[in-house]
This record gives sequence, structure tokens and C-alpha cells, in this order.
Amino acid sequence: MEQLNSSSFVTGFGLTLGLIVAIGAQNAFVLRQGLRREHVLPVVVFCIVADLLLIAAGVGGMARLVAAHPAVGTAVAVGGAVFLLGYGARAALRALHPGVLQAQGEGGATPLARVMVQLAGFTLLNPHTYLDTVVLVGSVGAQHAGVMKWYFTAGAASASGVWFAALGYGARLVAPWFQRPAAWRVLDAAVAVVMAILGGGLLWSVFSA
Repeated sequence: MEQLNSSSFVTGFGLTLGLIVAIGAQNAFVLRQGLRREHVLPVVVFCIVADLLLIAAGVGGMARLVAAHPAVGTAVAVGGAVFLLGYGARAALRALHPGVLQAQGEGGATPLARVMVQLAGFTLLNPHTYLDTVVLVGSVGAQHAGVMKWYFTAGAASASGVWFAALGYGARLVAPWFQRPAAWRVLDAAVAVVMAILGGGLLWSVFSA
């Protein structure tokens, strides 16, 4: 049982990390705040808590839906697998034409309220946030039985915590790395492999049952 719980944790961690490690407005904003050393703690905490709540809502909601309608569970699993494979294919294409993540670290101090409003917009007004956390991570997590789905949720939340803490507090160390296309080429290739494994595993669990 302990091995199954650990596997669920690792799956949640790997899936979430693969989804959030990307060039995007939210990551650039967190990196910017880290470079400025301005309101880093509330920014990082907001991102982590938002992900945790959305992922928990997705896993819990999808689990109840699957329990009430088993056929929906199969459809959700297949849809999630297709999305994962498609996401992996996109990551592979990005690896062929890598970009960079840049953030401006200069300028005057910005009030905390303004920073948090901007961050909330980048986080909560982005449809991909809900697609990634509530729908995709939720549908994968719902496939885990009993308490294992909460180990999955813990793994997913841990990935979010590790990523945003590293981005915010390690900004001055990691910024040069994020400005190298070769680094993103390696990262996107790794994401493509992880997504292919997870998507293939979902399909296997559906059609081998």
C-alpha cells in the first residue's frame, strides 16, 4: 500500500511539474518579482495556494463524478490521456524551436495590492489554469482509488510549491538558465517524455481493465 501511495504522489508531482514548467505570463511575473526581490513571499504563497485549491477541487469533483457515473470515468480518462499525449507532442515541437523566459527586474517599487491584483489576473483569468488544474490534473487524480487520490493531490501541490519557490526565491540564480534556448530544449523534451508516459499509462489502465 505504501508503494502505491508513493507512486500516486510521484505521479501527481510529475504531472503538475510538467504542466506548470512553461514559458507563460504567470511564470514571467513570478520571476520578475523574484528579480526585484519585491513581495516574493505573498506572490509565491498565492500561486501555491491557488494551485492547491484548484487541484483539490478538481480531484474531489472528478472523483465524485466518476463514482456516480462509471462510464464518465472512462470517458474522462480517455480524454485526459489524449490531452496528455497532445500536450507532450506540443512540448516536443517546442523542443525543436525553443524560446526563452525573460522578466524585467528593474523599475520603481510596486504596491503589494497592485502586485497581487496583477498576479490574480495572470492566474485566475487564464482559461488554461482551469484546464490544467481542475480538468486535467483532476481527471488523472480521480483515477486513483481511495486515499491514493489525496497522495496524488499532495504530490501535485508539492510540485507547485517547489516550482514557485524556486522561481521566486532563486530568480537571480535561475534567470540566466531560463534565457538559454538550449535549456528549454532539454526541459521541453523531458516534459514530452513524461506526458507520453502518463498518457500511455492512462490508456493502458482503461483498455486493459
